[in-house]
Amino acid sequence: MQPILHDFDDVFETDRLLIRGPRPGDGRELQAAIADSINELKEWMPWATEVPSKEDAEINIRNAFMQFLKREDLRLNLYLKGSETLIGCSGLHRINWNVPKFEIGYWCRTPFTRNGYIREAVKGISNFAFKKLNAKRIEIRCDPLNVASRKIPEALGFQLEGTLRNDDRAPNGELRDTLVFAKTDSD
Repeated sequence: MQPILHDFDDVFETDRLLIRGPRPGDGRELQAAIADSINELKEWMPWATEVPSKEDAEINIRNAFMQFLKREDLRLNLYLKGSETLIGCSGLHRINWNVPKFEIGYWCRTPFTRNGYIREAVKGISNFAFKKLNAKRIEIRCDPLNVASRKIPEALGFQLEGTLRNDDRAPNGELRDTLVFAKTDSD
């Protein structure tokens, strides 16, 4: 089946979060969340070199919206339930629909860190992927030095499958390793 023909809802909930695909108009809140978090994000995220303008944030959202519709990348915005407060982003990336397999990425808006929101989001997104998208494999990749990010897959029962040495460059240009965690539908 062609990926664009996969039908599924773009919104679901966990105990405290509303998780949904990007929509035109979300750029303003994305820009504010990045502005709140830029100092922490730029340490780990290559795309976080500066706070985007409101226009650039809206362009980013609309491109993510189109990728979501085409089923090429499934970015997911994380909102506190009952509010329009964006507390971070996650999603299902590097999709291989032939397996199907996905990689979960995530970041949390700085004022909302250390409250278990990302762990809750990743658990909900994993359940969504296994139950609604028939995932056979989900990966989480992170820098070994990013202790907070590493704790998420460890807490959720993902298996550390290996370390890719000198796999990528950190935002500061230094070579870095990448940890690969995974969970399968039989775990």
